[in-house]
Amino acid sequence: MADQDPGLDEYNTYTHAQYGANQGNYPNHGNHYPQANPAPYPAQQTYPAPEAYPAPVNAYGVPSNYGNQTPDTEPKGPTAGQSEAEAVSIRSNGPETELKKTLEERHVNMIGFSVVLGVGLFLSAGKVIFIAGPGLAVLAYLLMGTLMWSAMASMGEMTALFPVKGPTFEFTRRFVDESVGYASAWMLWFCYVVVAAAEILSVTEIFRFRVDEDYLRDVGYPSETVEWSFGVGTNPAVWVGIFLVVILVMNLLPVKQYGQFEYIFGSVKISFLVALIMINTVLNARKMFHSSRFWTYEDPWGFSSANITVKATPSDGHPDGIVYGGALGTITAFWTAMVTSFFSLMGWDIILLTAPENKDLAREETIKISSRKIALRVILLYALAVFTVGLNVPYTDVGLRNLTLNGITGGQTSIFVLAAIREHVPVLPYFLNGFFVFSATTTGINSLYSASRILHAIASLRDAWPRWGWVESIRSRLEHTHYGVPIGAVFASWFLAFLSFLSTRPSSTEILGRMTTVAATSTLIVYALNCFTFLLFFKETKKAKNGDRDEDLNLTPELRYQYDRKNKWQYPYHSHLQWMRALYGMVFCILMIIFQGWRTLVPPISVEDFVASYVSILIFIVLSTAYFFKSRGFNPANWHRRAQKLAGLEAIGPVVAAHPNHRDPCKHCGMRHRRGRLVLPDGPGRHKQKTVAVLEWIWTWLK
Repeated sequence: MADQDPGLDEYNTYTHAQYGANQGNYPNHGNHYPQANPAPYPAQQTYPAPEAYPAPVNAYGVPSNYGNQTPDTEPKGPTAGQSEAEAVSIRSNGPETELKKTLEERHVNMIGFSVVLGVGLFLSAGKVIFIAGPGLAVLAYLLMGTLMWSAMASMGEMTALFPVKGPTFEFTRRFVDESVGYASAWMLWFCYVVVAAAEILSVTEIFRFRVDEDYLRDVGYPSETVEWSFGVGTNPAVWVGIFLVVILVMNLLPVKQYGQFEYIFGSVKISFLVALIMINTVLNARKMFHSSRFWTYEDPWGFSSANITVKATPSDGHPDGIVYGGALGTITAFWTAMVTSFFSLMGWDIILLTAPENKDLAREETIKISSRKIALRVILLYALAVFTVGLNVPYTDVGLRNLTLNGITGGQTSIFVLAAIREHVPVLPYFLNGFFVFSATTTGINSLYSASRILHAIASLRDAWPRWGWVESIRSRLEHTHYGVPIGAVFASWFLAFLSFLSTRPSSTEILGRMTTVAATSTLIVYALNCFTFLLFFKETKKAKNGDRDEDLNLTPELRYQYDRKNKWQYPYHSHLQWMRALYGMVFCILMIIFQGWRTLVPPISVEDFVASYVSILIFIVLSTAYFFKSRGFNPANWHRRAQKLAGLEAIGPVVAAHPNHRDPCKHCGMRHRRGRLVLPDGPGRHKQKTVAVLEWIWTWLK
């Protein structure tokens, strides 16, 4: 049998010996686990009486819902390792400031996928292929997927152990410095507000759907025109207003109903993307217009683009613009393709933001399952989508020529629409454009959700706000919840999304496009910080496991196992060599931050594009410095690092995953095991049960 607990037999006996009067509450499941070596934890332990706990205790004497509770009142004073000033920054946990734990794992899975699959893939995949060529475009998405996977795994492990509010900045605040954490919080909030506005603005562009008639004639499309007549004469402000109301109403729903809707939306999106991959595969396989299935990879095209146009505008010495070819052109094209693809991959961290609203994390293990699922789904499906559509449209297609560094375009520039037109498929271009509207709207809904949860988490930290009366009044309103929904934070974030009204001015799409560049760079900064934070987190949890933090964390020797990353049975989220992935993600993010705007440095320099590419770094430095001096003043004697680390998190975690021995038997394979783990039944002649176990394991990761 796979994944056996080496000490479970003594584990059962040990529990019953300690709680002789309570033996009936601990059924002996030893028939599923062979007797083996002594338990790896100390044999001499003392436990409080079981009745002292509000819930059943697990095998180690810890409540089964330990790490999944929220205190009813705010702590009165500082905990171990905190100063009085730091204690003021403890979160409020009154009944009117807490989120409700009602989301299930299936909801979180689809919320994560729904926010990622906006219009980024549909409208920018063609641009990536145009820049780098079909082969390098696929590699660009795969490589950027590894960056997202590394950052997500780093943040995911920390959040699975401590499901705090605003985990994307809270751990940075605790382990790096509180000033750095506050700065990253505001930057990530701004990022999601801008993404919500950009998605709504893209809807107004999508409604202006019209494919150039000359292009239709060149490819021999059977219809003379391909355009939407619906809504063409409507002022863009009308569409902006309508869709802003839609995303607001969805975010005012109780979170369980919100999760139900997003489960449907996400299921539709993932089904659509799979269908799109299959359609492009079939279109290529029929070879109606080309004798080779890989014609876009052959001469005069190829695996990579022949060159990259850095500047299309003529300048002194470059009457046809600036073009790089050869090895330099290939390298710069690949790097630019990775930068361009990043915006379509943003949003994975919404899974972590749902942590305070997940129910029964110890048993469902939502953070671990969902964060790994989104990595598998997005990397695989995005790479397949780009690969299959790249078989039907050459990278030199005139419909892909959009050389603006920053901007938001309509559905007529989508490579998926162009593939349908080149293959002479009727109706499909209209259907695709309609789905782009749906996709942008649902991503806008999820982006507002993320922004509101981040703002609510910031509002629960008093030190993040100036100590003025009117500011405190605003903060308390942002922290307030109604039926678990942070109404004030939703409305405040929604009002900032009014940036989408920039669509009423023809030149403003480029302005908002530059703002999305700022948002993307801000996200890279936050991800780099979280990868660095994990390295510090890794060090601290190791010290806690070894007993070096017993006094600070009020730990007893028998409770150190909660921080043991090698405890595969109950540590909530463990990835092998995760510290190396965190280091890889941090270095990759830093390189992306530094060089993502390299084209803006090539003369003639565009000041606007340069500022859009690098102003996030300045904003981060200014915010961090302002918070540093706010808390420590201008006296160098007070300039010390303020990082609480693990201290003060006792009320939130660490979450201990339910041991397999305390789970119901799996309805598929009949075994007791952690979710997502393959356990094969023992004994000969159980081929059917083993097959079912394998299928159940595969289904857990696919559904």
